[in-house]
Amino acid sequence: MRDAAGFVEEVGLALLFPGPGLEVPSLYEAVAGAGAVPFVDGFNEPEALVWAWKDELAAAGLAWYGTFLYRRKSLLSPALLRCLYAGAGSDDDHESVDLSAAAHRIADALRPGPLTTAALREIVGNKSEYERGIGELNRALLVTSGGVEPQRSGWPAGVVELTCRAFTVGGGPDRRRATRHFLDALTGATARDLSRAFGWPAATARAELDGLVAAGHAVFVDGVYRGLSPQ
Repeated sequence: MRDAAGFVEEVGLALLFPGPGLEVPSLYEAVAGAGAVPFVDGFNEPEALVWAWKDELAAAGLAWYGTFLYRRKSLLSPALLRCLYAGAGSDDDHESVDLSAAAHRIADALRPGPLTTAALREIVGNKSEYERGIGELNRALLVTSGGVEPQRSGWPAGVVELTCRAFTVGGGPDRRRATRHFLDALTGATARDLSRAFGWPAATARAELDGLVAAGHAVFVDGVYRGLSPQ
């Protein structure tokens, strides 16, 4: 798991498993090899390791885990998380975000401490509303995995934790630095790639990329932005 944490810290951002047409690094390929396709032969050792580490990394504060990049299961380094997190770093950060009633109910329920997904579903009282609410909280980076809780039978229960308790965050986002992290992780990207990955408006993504070009931290060639290593 230490190697997995080092990988996420180095690349800044990674999908849990690779997705078609997405050039973002994935933890699965770091374990199984570049170009490896998950679940072809079932749930084997690489899949099992990645599936276990996602919760362990977040619970240890080594990498944020949730549904974020391209609305897929993702890992973010603590450094990139700080650049993307928009709140002040307090347990009421959700109050300043436009979220559904279910999302606010989930966030309020987590203020005293982490809870299992089953407990949160019971609090919301409706499965579809819970799924929508927890998805919104993930995309706003307000919650992450708090590990798992063993059960008497079956799979362990997932635990949900507030991001601000698991990681040092707050002080507002730094989109320019987050954009540099994104370009550093890819060989090249378009404004649409950045917009889809981080959920930013297309105009915001283009402005941040153009700002890096103007500052000499990136180049724009043949419709693609590429980061330049610091001198």
